[in-house]
Amino acid sequence: MGPEHVAYGMRASYGLPYVTPDLIIAWEREQASPTSNELTALAGVLWCSPAELLGKPRTLREHRLARGLAPEDVARAVGHEVVAYLHMEENDDWHGTDRQSAALADVLGLSLPDFITVTGRDTRLADLLRSAVTTRWQAYVRPVGKMVPLDRRVLEHTLQDLHQNYQGQMTATLSWGGDNSDSSAAGREFLDRIVEHFWATVQGVGS
Repeated sequence: MGPEHVAYGMRASYGLPYVTPDLIIAWEREQASPTSNELTALAGVLWCSPAELLGKPRTLREHRLARGLAPEDVARAVGHEVVAYLHMEENDDWHGTDRQSAALADVLGLSLPDFITVTGRDTRLADLLRSAVTTRWQAYVRPVGKMVPLDRRVLEHTLQDLHQNYQGQMTATLSWGGDNSDSSAAGREFLDRIVEHFWATVQGVGS
């Protein structure tokens, strides 16, 4: 289907008279984003679900759209006013109590890594993990645990494994005859992906 066919389907079948081929192209090139209603209509025309169009959702809004929920549905479930919830969604800045956060994870079907991401805690988590692997990991069990509700033993094993992995890479690079720049590059690459390494290690330790 070309953009003109998709646009026609959205106008004729879903009552969106303003949708043009140029708008479809803008969505394809990620120059614009469809609203909730537009995404639902687009999925209908393409005979797929909104989740299939989004791929892996990353933001609060994308997770809501992937579940086919209206802002009112999520706001009601978590106990926020709709306007307040939309403001948080638009700014990727979640604010809620522990109960509201648990309700958010439940209504959107969020895994723990997804929950940390959509509530804007990835950057802070990455900072803590970088400090843990480059210094004494034991000092960061509690700070990381306050952010990520994991069993303490799992968390301890995870931080210890990450610390050993990082230190081992640095040592191995030098022992292979590499210079300090090689060691620094290996270390930077590991630290840049520290959150990814963290969740992979958690899964391995917990299994």
